[in-house]
Amino acid sequence: MRLVSTGDQEGRRRMIMVSTGEEEMMMMMMMMGMVVRREAMKKKNKDMEFIRQKMDITFSLRRMEIVEMEPMVSEVLERWPGLFLEEQICQEFTRVTTKDLTGTFKAALEMFNPHLLKLYHARKGAFSREMETLLEMLDKQTSDITSHRRQAAVEGLPIFLWENTEKLFSRCLATDADDKQMKGIKMGETIVLKDIPDTPTALAYIFGLLYALNMEFPKDIRLG
Repeated sequence: MRLVSTGDQEGRRRMIMVSTGEEEMMMMMMMMGMVVRREAMKKKNKDMEFIRQKMDITFSLRRMEIVEMEPMVSEVLERWPGLFLEEQICQEFTRVTTKDLTGTFKAALEMFNPHLLKLYHARKGAFSREMETLLEMLDKQTSDITSHRRQAAVEGLPIFLWENTEKLFSRCLATDADDKQMKGIKMGETIVLKDIPDTPTALAYIFGLLYALNMEFPKDIRLG
């Protein structure tokens, strides 16, 4: 057995124990990780198949780093930027759980969506004005009703569970700077994903990232 050193973006050295026979493979995977990092950020139109292949090959190394070393989100973003691509969030979830992230999440949401909205309407008087506003906005929708119902079901959960919605959903004012007018995911102080189409998709990606980063859902936010 011997120690192999891995460095992060601040030049610190971290040590992991590997057998002599594994060292060559470990170094090769570390090099591939660097290739994925460069490739992921180099082009606007990324070669997603190339990234997928390299992310598949380096999964065991990446998982060991994340589980054993528990790096900060910003450190993972620096070392494995490909992990924060939408496609790779879904594929990493599959690598970890063998399940389809968006398919599993959407199926569960479709199952519970009618029941949640029924509960919201039945008990809206017991909640803050925020729930009434949410349901009034839903009632005014005339197109893509299914999508709006999904969004209302997700955004109503913190209100229904008497949680502070700002802990989960941070809203921007109409007067905010243009670069803030977007749906994205912020973990701690790090923005890890931008331009997400809707709230249910964002929540699915949050769950995917929690698995990918081996993190627990924040204890002060309960979604059931």
